Amino acid sequence: MKDFVAPRYQLAYKLYPYEKSPDQDAGSPARHPVVVMGGGPIGLATALDLGRRGIPVLVIDDHEGVGMGSRAICFAKRTLEICDRLGAGDEMVAKGVQWNLGKVFHDDRQLYEFNLLPEAGHKHPAFINLQQPAFEKFLHDAILRAQAAGAPIEIRGANRVDAVESSEHGATLDLMTPDGPYRISADWLIGCDGARSPLRDMLGLGFEGRVFEDNFLIADVKMTAEFPTERWFWFEPHFKSGASALLHKQPDDVWRIDFQLGWDIDREKELKEENIRARIDAMLGEGAEYDLVWTSIYTFQCRRMEKFRHGRVLFAGDAAHQVSPFGARGANSGIQDVDNLGWKLAAVINGAAPESLLDSYDAERVHGADENILNSTRATDFITPKSPVSHMFRNAVLDLAETMPFARTIVNSGRLSVPCTYDGSGLNGPDDAAMPARTRPGSPVPDLALGDGWLLKALAEDGFTLLGMGCEVPAWLDGAGLPVTGLSIPAETPEAGARFLGAAASAVYLIRPDQHVAARWDHFDEAAVLAAARKALGHD
Repeated sequence: MKDFVAPRYQLAYKLYPYEKSPDQDAGSPARHPVVVMGGGPIGLATALDLGRRGIPVLVIDDHEGVGMGSRAICFAKRTLEICDRLGAGDEMVAKGVQWNLGKVFHDDRQLYEFNLLPEAGHKHPAFINLQQPAFEKFLHDAILRAQAAGAPIEIRGANRVDAVESSEHGATLDLMTPDGPYRISADWLIGCDGARSPLRDMLGLGFEGRVFEDNFLIADVKMTAEFPTERWFWFEPHFKSGASALLHKQPDDVWRIDFQLGWDIDREKELKEENIRARIDAMLGEGAEYDLVWTSIYTFQCRRMEKFRHGRVLFAGDAAHQVSPFGARGANSGIQDVDNLGWKLAAVINGAAPESLLDSYDAERVHGADENILNSTRATDFITPKSPVSHMFRNAVLDLAETMPFARTIVNSGRLSVPCTYDGSGLNGPDDAAMPARTRPGSPVPDLALGDGWLLKALAEDGFTLLGMGCEVPAWLDGAGLPVTGLSIPAETPEAGARFLGAAASAVYLIRPDQHVAARWDHFDEAAVLAAARKALGHD
């Protein structure tokens, strides 16, 4: 193994500085129930989810904290709901810039605007903009609070993984630190180590997909501006700074600007400050005062692993799948991976479910990745037409969209991230077609105001929730493998009826620990509920 050399990586926050571990002096490799490889947002969220469930988890990372650069900034409502369950949501929303409205322009004309959350009765906005370093720090703060409450979470910085051997019983990892090498073993290993995943390479696993022939410049600028907190996207902007452009507000008076550069570019030239400023000046106008905070150039890529589970090694986030940035699907889909995996792995480790339940993680999140890749690919093809004919068709659609609402459904400036519904999942139970399609089995439960609280905050995290809407359900059921906690609420508000009842007079929903619907009926039947819960745990 090579000696440990600190990565050339400027830190925004040094959250987990290196400390020597007793494992490094152990006579034989110490064994851990779960090791998470990668301390980014997905790795931290995975550790937080498992630790809150009482599962001992060790996070290892070759850095000692959060890197500089805003990187992912758009966090969707579903991500905020998951982070709220993990104890980090309130801080994120308080710091983030909240927005629901977006506008689409062609040249100097506004074509139309859209509202991503037009209905009331949700705790969280459609999106917040928050720099990734702050997002990660809020997750780490939640980990510190969880540790203080007894959650068995450990993070080791400056621990580089040099080799991994996997077997049917787990994995063995060779680590290098400033104090030299050591080995550990894990019952379960989760790869959250990013799109260039060293773990994936060590195991010789593929990462197939498509690289799009276009480049985009990111420029974060600090300025005081009168632009509203909305997402603005230009096709062929009148300020001629790129073939397309995107403007977003972030916290602390920082604005994200993206410029489409084309394929055959000189990256070094484009990243020179005078050239970046020339593009920004053309957009904002001569004399605009701003400071450059961070810049980068990225290329669209849409790829995924064939499978996200390989025995006792699992992959999540960009290590498992990668999509283009337009649409905010990267970090948001990774957090949904965490949401899906955490309760299942905990149930397997605790003996409440067979190990085969983890095959449903692969099936459901591959389904989610394919949905994201499809939408991301369509957005990229629309934003970057590759022939005169496709360019002419794209602009004809834009011209129609200004006056014809039907054409706006064809415009694709990056269809924004929405949570995946696991249609066709083997975990889904019975359905009632009289109820709304948005809450069918496999779908995430929409939020609902409950007096001074919220429905999602009232759902059980350590088992199933049995939701009675307009009818009474038992407060507790046992015999499914995980506890089933009853929650009876009235169906008096229009939001409740529209989201849960539809044409039914009453409804009973079985809700998984990740807040997805497992099954639903128009009345309570104990045997049916327990059978559906066992199916959702992979017993059938």
